[in-house]
Amino acid sequence: MSAVPSITDLLERVPSWVGRAVEWQRLEGGLSHHVFRVDADGVPYVLRVLEPAVSAAGLGVAPEREIENTRLAARTVGAQVYAVLPDVPAIVLEFLPGRTLSAAEVRRPEVIPGLAEACLRLHAGPAFANDFDIFAKRAELLEVCRRHDLPLPAGYLDGSSTVDAIRAALAERPLPAVPCHNDLLAENFIATPSGVRIIDYQLSGNNDPAFELGDIAAEADYDPDLTGQLAGAYFGADLTPALLARVQLFHIASNVTWALWFTVHHGLLAAARGEDPVGFDYEAEAADKWGQARRALEDPGLGRLLAAVTGRKPITPNE
Repeated sequence: MSAVPSITDLLERVPSWVGRAVEWQRLEGGLSHHVFRVDADGVPYVLRVLEPAVSAAGLGVAPEREIENTRLAARTVGAQVYAVLPDVPAIVLEFLPGRTLSAAEVRRPEVIPGLAEACLRLHAGPAFANDFDIFAKRAELLEVCRRHDLPLPAGYLDGSSTVDAIRAALAERPLPAVPCHNDLLAENFIATPSGVRIIDYQLSGNNDPAFELGDIAAEADYDPDLTGQLAGAYFGADLTPALLARVQLFHIASNVTWALWFTVHHGLLAAARGEDPVGFDYEAEAADKWGQARRALEDPGLGRLLAAVTGRKPITPNE
């Protein structure tokens, strides 16, 4: 991973900050890029410095794509983009007046409708220029692990045939792709007076909206009841058993693939730094996500989800 550019140098490159009283502090929580709060004459901004090694390792979209998608998302639920430093690369963003949600908060039933509404706004906005597929991302990260001889979570490849069955079932009746965030952990939601906003478009791309919901459920450790509440808030009267099963299968796919994301981050980026400045245990997170995914892949109820999505009768051991 490359060194963080000098913050002093970066501050001097933003024309609207020149000659103003500027103070800055690093914001905690980012797992890949470098994020700062900058106050210029008391007006707060966010400076997001993108790390090219992230996309090079398959852990995010290319910096120019993230910048463009951030601009497009600003039309609906994202922060406004005030300046771009393409050679760094870095972007100056609106500092959203609100509260970063926690994992506990996004599990509260009264908060879930606001999450769904934010997703609906994003998904109704202008399309991104790139697409995203969670199964293609899994294949890409597996190749990164192979190429760099990174150890996979214990037993990871044992579930490959079941993952393939999930992919095939979801491909039978795909939903129209919409602009998706694809990485909606709690910290990417900001509760503001005007509603929930969404930040950090590192993995953004056009995708099946059911993945967005399944990914929220996976990141927040939703149980089936909370997953149903999220799907109901999003789809409303259009929610069917097939749509709910689709969200639940994408919940599994999220954990399957993001287990590799943390494996690669631990093996390539965190190792290159020598130590992790945010104090995050990527290896433990990879093991946890794979553990959740493996239990879901081995659950006897998986067949019913596959049948609900495809419309075919589930196969039982006696058939």
